[in-house]
Amino acid sequence: MFNQVTFWIVFICIASIIIFIDLYATDHRHGKIGLKRSLIWSGIWISTALLFCALVYFYSENGVQRGIEFLTGYLIEYSLSIDNLFVFLMIFSVMNVSNINQPHVLKWGILSAIVFRIIFILVGVQLINLFHPIIYFFGIILLYAAFKMAFGEEKKIDYEKNPILRLIRKYFNVDSSYEGRKFFIKKNKRTFVTPLFLTFLLIESFDIVFAVDSIPAVIAITRDPFVIITSNIFAVLGLRALYFSLAGIVNMFYYLKYGVAIILFFVAIKMLTSELIIIPIHLSLIIIVTCLAASVILSLLKKRTS
Repeated sequence: MFNQVTFWIVFICIASIIIFIDLYATDHRHGKIGLKRSLIWSGIWISTALLFCALVYFYSENGVQRGIEFLTGYLIEYSLSIDNLFVFLMIFSVMNVSNINQPHVLKWGILSAIVFRIIFILVGVQLINLFHPIIYFFGIILLYAAFKMAFGEEKKIDYEKNPILRLIRKYFNVDSSYEGRKFFIKKNKRTFVTPLFLTFLLIESFDIVFAVDSIPAVIAITRDPFVIITSNIFAVLGLRALYFSLAGIVNMFYYLKYGVAIILFFVAIKMLTSELIIIPIHLSLIIIVTCLAASVILSLLKKRTS
């Protein structure tokens, strides 16, 4: 059995290697990742997460429980990440970001997302420990997120009304032209913000909103900060490769949002009834896997018939 410190070291080492390979070593391409390559890399990062899950399962204290909690949390976060990437597709389209510059924006978006999610997780767990009834507030947030995902209309992204972008436009000089992969440029001894930086801010603002839904969802599964943080970060790390996979097969996941909505509804009920009903983690995992598998299979059948 390995102690907690050892697992933190292993996790930090693995995460650092993934960040270096996926965000820096492969960044020399300066262009869009092809569908075949992105699917291969997505498979590699998923396999890495499952390998880490196996290490937790077999070699950590109370490993069976923690391993299943990790896998359940990872599936929730990964499925939510897939749905969120559809929004990123729309943002790049609205902001007219070229395929060449998209990986660069995603790189910085993912690094920022990791920082914000760790902060949100630590704050969320601490709030529950200090004031347990806040768990019901989190449950209501998840119910609303599930309803909005299942029945809400897809709205076009109006970046002009985004409060962060409006603040930037008010206090900073904004240039209207793209200058390669630069976020800032200098003209006539004045610093200007480029549309690429505005795109990064737009993606980051949406990711913060997404975190409000996703983090309570995994907290409903476990209160272990190690499991919550590691499952979250593993789900986020491979998103750049996953994005380009989805960009090529986006129409094959028509029913995915309904499967994710059912998952959110389930974890919301689990959170709201936690004092009355104890739902075994094995059952939670089965329900989540079933929802994801059913949504993917139905989507593929719809694609085939149409």
